Amino acid sequence: MTVTAGIDVGTGAVKAVLFSFAGGEPLWLARRIERVRQRDPYRLAEETYESLLEEAGVKRGEVAYVASTGEGEALSFHTGHFYSMTTHGRGAIFLDAEAGAALDVGALHGRAIRIDPRGKVLSYKMTSQCASGSGQFLENIARYLGIAQDEIGALSKEADNPEKVSGICAVLAETDVINMVSRGVSAPNILKGIHSAMADRLIRLLKTIGSIDGAVLMTGGLAHDDGLLSAMQEGMDKEKVKVPVRRHPQSIYAGAIGAALWGAFRHEKLARLSSLADAA
Repeated sequence: MTVTAGIDVGTGAVKAVLFSFAGGEPLWLARRIERVRQRDPYRLAEETYESLLEEAGVKRGEVAYVASTGEGEALSFHTGHFYSMTTHGRGAIFLDAEAGAALDVGALHGRAIRIDPRGKVLSYKMTSQCASGSGQFLENIARYLGIAQDEIGALSKEADNPEKVSGICAVLAETDVINMVSRGVSAPNILKGIHSAMADRLIRLLKTIGSIDGAVLMTGGLAHDDGLLSAMQEGMDKEKVKVPVRRHPQSIYAGAIGAALWGAFRHEKLARLSSLADAA
């Protein structure tokens, strides 16, 4: 049995997963997520990894490959590092076999990743540095409105007359929100307007990666925002894009999952090459 770990160090959270492989089939042993909250992300990643091993009853020496992704290249204990687009693509296929693309919406960026049935990246596009399509932007707006993050999605779906919000620039969008509050616009209508603007931007991003054969699986932290998922589905219908957009209950772990799976592949390849070298 081979055990591999995947550690996804993000701006907002550290995600870690542990898999075992017997006969080539992956078995999910444990998973863990910790919000960064102004802590050192690398120290937090090590603590999260230790907790993960303890939960699974696995010792460090029993892990064949520790794969990092996201901002985890500087981790002192990893075996190897994989780029986010490859890990989210592979993680998406693991979570949803019908996925033809992963839409990773994290704290700072949105990424559209077109993949084949094996999870190989065919094309890739990321939002610009402007944060208006990101989790951090939405978190800032929620803080301004005095709303907890876990309330955002449900409130957005209560909107009855959503306001139009600038989707071009985070600064302009925040100015729009300030003006709406001063006019007495309700929080649900503000949030739905923001979600719609974010969805429009993400749909434009999806259109740049080519024809998608299958579903779009949302990954990253904002995959679990009901309001954004609803706005994405509405936006795709409005644009007459006949591609379903959905999520998996464990979508936030897609990057870590992909890292662990690619780590297992690399470990097997290296072991095979080592055997051939010994035989020669």
